[in-house]
Amino acid sequence: MENQINQFIAYLEVERNYSRHTVAGYRRDLLDFRSFLLNRGGSLPSIGEIDRLMIRSYLANLQERQLARSTVLRRLSSIRSFFRYLCRRGHLEVDPTAALATPKAQRKLPEFLEMSEVNALLAAPDTRTVIGLRDRAILELLYSTGMRVSELLALDRADLDRPRALVKVRGKGKKERLLPVGGVAMLALDSYLARRHELGGEKPTQAVFLSQRGGRIPDAKSVRRWIEKYAKNAGIRKKTTPHTLRHTFATHMLNAGADLRSVQELLGHVSLSTTQIYTHVTADRLKRVYEKAHPRA
Repeated sequence: MENQINQFIAYLEVERNYSRHTVAGYRRDLLDFRSFLLNRGGSLPSIGEIDRLMIRSYLANLQERQLARSTVLRRLSSIRSFFRYLCRRGHLEVDPTAALATPKAQRKLPEFLEMSEVNALLAAPDTRTVIGLRDRAILELLYSTGMRVSELLALDRADLDRPRALVKVRGKGKKERLLPVGGVAMLALDSYLARRHELGGEKPTQAVFLSQRGGRIPDAKSVRRWIEKYAKNAGIRKKTTPHTLRHTFATHMLNAGADLRSVQELLGHVSLSTTQIYTHVTADRLKRVYEKAHPRA
């Protein structure tokens, strides 16, 4: 089984061009499933011996471990993809996941910031320092474009079209899209780039956003930690992450009358149904406004 998992992971990396983060998730999910099968029977069954009942037992085990429903669904999705791959490659004749029912997902409405909270957050960095200028540019760009933090950290200087106020990002599956950047965000970005050289490092890099040592910021955890700090300093009580700014961008766009298809394209969502969750947020907001304002609500 381990050999087939490694082949599947290589397929995701080379043929499907999945991101390192996504591939790592598939690997974790499948290795957890492998570990369950090993512990369950004392020895690992062959791929052909794995049946629907074994997979159902694994799902029951995940629930006993009190994992979130989203985690259970993701693990099942990884297992489905793995067995479909094996069937396509001729390693299996029957897909044991084919007859499995998928548990219904609980879709949580995304948290977003009010405009007063956005303004407080964006004003939090100390722009007298190059680090403050960098962090202000990060916050402004995340809110202005709705890009993912992974897309932001992958930006190179060549991806910036400053005269036209556009930025090229590479999303999931390495699909590229052009995003407009608002005037305020462009000013913040220009202010940072004018002093970017102060974040010196021994090796030159084309990365837009640099760490204190001068290299590309290694992962999203750092950005998340900075945003949480600025949100706390700004007096924001909501849990505030890079993804909160993405949710806020989408919600504010729809509240202001942007059409769903345009927001879908800006966010880089493959399916419109993924974007439609924001219509629930805006509908709830409109209902609250109506109940507050209408005399006979």
